[in-house]
Amino acid sequence: MNSNRLFAILMATTMSATVFAETETESNTKAVEQTEASKLNMDNGVIPIADDRGFTLQSNDGSFVFKPYLFMQTTANFKYYDDEGLDKAYNQDNVANSGFAIPYAIIGFTGKAFGKIDYNVCVNAAASGGNILQQAWIDYAVCPELRFRAGKFKTPFTHAYLTTLGETLFPSLPTSLTAVAILPYSLNAVTPGIGTGFDLGVEIHGFVANKFGYQVGLWNGTGSAQNGATKTISDDLHIPSLLYAGRLTFQPKGAMPMTQGNPKLLHEDKMLIGLSANYNVESENESTNDFRAGVEFAMLKNRWYVGAEAYYMHIGFTKRQKVDESFNYWGGYAQVGYFVHPRWQLGFRYDFYDRNGSSKDGFLNMPAATVNFFIPKTNIKLSAMYQYIGRTGHETQLDRDIDDLGICTQTAQVMLQYAF
Repeated sequence: MNSNRLFAILMATTMSATVFAETETESNTKAVEQTEASKLNMDNGVIPIADDRGFTLQSNDGSFVFKPYLFMQTTANFKYYDDEGLDKAYNQDNVANSGFAIPYAIIGFTGKAFGKIDYNVCVNAAASGGNILQQAWIDYAVCPELRFRAGKFKTPFTHAYLTTLGETLFPSLPTSLTAVAILPYSLNAVTPGIGTGFDLGVEIHGFVANKFGYQVGLWNGTGSAQNGATKTISDDLHIPSLLYAGRLTFQPKGAMPMTQGNPKLLHEDKMLIGLSANYNVESENESTNDFRAGVEFAMLKNRWYVGAEAYYMHIGFTKRQKVDESFNYWGGYAQVGYFVHPRWQLGFRYDFYDRNGSSKDGFLNMPAATVNFFIPKTNIKLSAMYQYIGRTGHETQLDRDIDDLGICTQTAQVMLQYAF
């Protein structure tokens, strides 16, 4: 490629970026602007495409849209652990896993093609192994009521995971979704948790009558760390050892943005009620067959955000394990956020988890509080949160000590988030 041609390409790209770059205004979001934003908003799971972050390139008829993006979170953490499980002879400290971290350093691009296809590809440079590829999917729309998606993307379970990554009320997910369950056996190779997160699979989904949403599909069930095809046929059930999942939602006031607070959306009136379930079938593994179900509620009303979920997990060992028992777990959370100022949001969350199973008394209760500040004209979000993990109702002190093993009793975290 000669220098003249290279110069022409660079100039064309620069001019296109300039034409489609959006600038921030200090005024409150207008209804017209929200309507226009909803037309371009794309469910990429990281940032919305319709905002003033960076630039968006598109064709004159809107059939082709291309948006490169960058998303970064850096945190300062302080975590305090109880004495249970610590061996002072080895100088194990109550303060651990503290200091600075970068949980996300995502670079990607998203957009539309031919007016029918949505796409998203991104990598997380802060991750390792298969988690480096955070997402990679295409979504083909026959019509709004019938769409097909394939690749690596979020499984349809829990509002907390499905919320856009940069739009969450708290810097961290509820512990009830991320902490693994406690099983009274050491032979199991996989210790399940309630959250399912990202996975590889296919999905049919749509939005009917501007009120009803559905998602049904198949995934590997191996999570985001595995990008290969490693599954087989279940020895117990004689079906493919995959994750079978579905979700139904009722959104009476139109499609609800997947956000838990955005200073540009202070005049919304949306509501979402959802039901979801999945079954993760394992085979030829020293592990379990896991059924999960959940109910969710979320609401945006002007400066208010309210969200609540409850979920259940049933664990049944595979025949290979030769364990006849099964175990049931449940948890949930309720949280509320309010913009006391167009740039300041306060939030509170109560999270609970029956981590040791319903066959034993006791559960974890985990209140948390947060404050978010959105710095004008920078796309920077600053968050500070504190969470305490309490233990209630255990029959013995040993049960109480075991229930929070591996989980810090007190967490303080400050997060700086930048999106472009």
